[in-house]
Amino acid sequence: MFAAVTLVLLGSFTLSQGFEGYLAGHANGTVDANGVCQCQVYLPDPTFPVDRLEKLEMTSTSLTVSVEQQIIKLQEYTSKISVFEKRMHNLTVRIEIMESSGLTYTELDFELIKVEIKEMEKLITELKGSLSGSNVIVEQLYIEIKNISLIITSLEALDKNNVLAIRREILALKKKLEECEELRNQTLPGPTKPPIIYGSCNHGLISNVSQPSVAQLNWRGFGYNAGAWGKDPEPVYPRKELYWQAPLNTDNRYLQYYRLYTSYDDFLLYRNQIQATFEYGQGSGMVVYRNHLYLNYYGTRDVCKIDLNTLKVAVRKPIPFAAFNNRFSYSTPWQDIDVAVDESGLWVIYATEESTGNIVISKLNETTLDIERTWVTKQYKPSVSNAFIVCGVLYATRTINTRQEEIFYIYDTKTDQDSIISIPYNKMMEYIYGVNYNPKDHKLYVYNDGYLITYDLSFYPTTEALSEDYTTN
Repeated sequence: MFAAVTLVLLGSFTLSQGFEGYLAGHANGTVDANGVCQCQVYLPDPTFPVDRLEKLEMTSTSLTVSVEQQIIKLQEYTSKISVFEKRMHNLTVRIEIMESSGLTYTELDFELIKVEIKEMEKLITELKGSLSGSNVIVEQLYIEIKNISLIITSLEALDKNNVLAIRREILALKKKLEECEELRNQTLPGPTKPPIIYGSCNHGLISNVSQPSVAQLNWRGFGYNAGAWGKDPEPVYPRKELYWQAPLNTDNRYLQYYRLYTSYDDFLLYRNQIQATFEYGQGSGMVVYRNHLYLNYYGTRDVCKIDLNTLKVAVRKPIPFAAFNNRFSYSTPWQDIDVAVDESGLWVIYATEESTGNIVISKLNETTLDIERTWVTKQYKPSVSNAFIVCGVLYATRTINTRQEEIFYIYDTKTDQDSIISIPYNKMMEYIYGVNYNPKDHKLYVYNDGYLITYDLSFYPTTEALSEDYTTN
C-alpha cells in the first residue's frame, strides 16, 4: 500500500492505463531491503508557455507592418514606373531622331536628356535596394536605362567632335557676311530699315510668324494638355528674369499648381523652381506681368491678381457682364476670360450676352483691375482658337488643320477698325491653348497640347506700308 501511495504522490495516470503499463512506459522502479518500492516518474510540464505565445504574437505583428510598408512602397514604385515608362518612350523617340536625322544639337539638348536619365537611374536604384532578391523587370529596366545613357554619351562626344566644330565655322561665316553687309550699306547709301526697339511700337502690323521652337514638355507630363506659360516682360527687382508654366489638371479646366523659374537654363533643366498652389484658377487665359499672375477665378467672371512674392491674392474683381463657365469660350473649352499683355499693359478678352458672343476687349488698370475702356468687335469668339494683343491690336487665330493655324482677323483699338487677313503658321500638335505675347522679345509663348513652344514675330516697318496687304471691312 505504501508503494501505491508513493506513486500517487509522485505522479498520475489515466484510468485507462494499468499500473504495470504506466510503470513500464513512464517510470523506473526498485524495491529496497524493507520491501518498499521506490519509483521515479517523469511527467510533462503542466505550465502553459504564455511568454512564448506573446513573443510569437509580437513577431507576427512586426512582420505584418513590414509587409504593409513594402506593399505601399511597391504601389508607389508602380506608379513611378508607369510615369518613367512614358518618359523612356519619349526619350527613345528623341534619341532615334538624333541618331537618324542630320539635325544639330547643342550641349544643353544633351544635358536635358541626361537629367531625365539620372532621374530614372535614381528610381531604379531605389527599386533594386528595396526589393529583396532578383526582379527580372527591374533588372531589365536598369540595363535599358544604362544603354540609353551610353548612347547619349557617345552621341554627345560625336556632336562635340564634329557638329559643334562645323557650327562654329558657320557662325564665323555668318559674322563675316554681316560685316560685309554693313560695309556695303556704308559705301552704298540708300533707305535704311529702322532698328527694332523691343517694348515700343515703332513698327506696323505682323507680317510673318516663324516656325515653332519647342522648349520642352510641361513638367507634369503627358495628359496635361491645357495650360499656359511664358516670360514676364517686366520682372520686378531683384528678379532679372521670370519664366513660368501653369498646366491645368487633366479636365483642361482647373488650375492647381504652377511653377516659377528665375532663369531660362533653370526652366529648361527643371531645377531651382518655385512650385506654388492656387486651387481656384480656371482656364488657360492667364499671364504673368510685373511679378503678378493674372487669371480667371474658378466658376466666376472674376479676374484675380496674385502676388508672386507672397503667393497670395492681392486683388479680385469681376469683369462686368462677361460670360463665363464655357458660355462663349474659344474653340477649346474653359477659355471664356483671357488676360493679355502688350506694350501698354494689361487687357482682358471675353464675350457677353449683349455682344451675342462676339469678342469684347477691355483695357485693365493693373493696380485695381478696373476697366478703363471697352471695345466690341464683329468676330464671334467660339470660332476663334485663341487671341493676343500687340500694340493695341487684337490678333485672332483659327485652326486650318491638325498642323496649321492662321491669324485671320485683327481689330485695331486705336482706329476702331477690323480687318480680315491671312498669316498661316505651323504648330507641333493639334490643339492650341494659352497664347501669350511678350513685348520685350516679340515672341509668342504657346501651350500646344502639353508642349511649350515659342514663335518669333516679324512686323511691317510702318503702318503706311500695310494698305496693300490688309483690307479694312
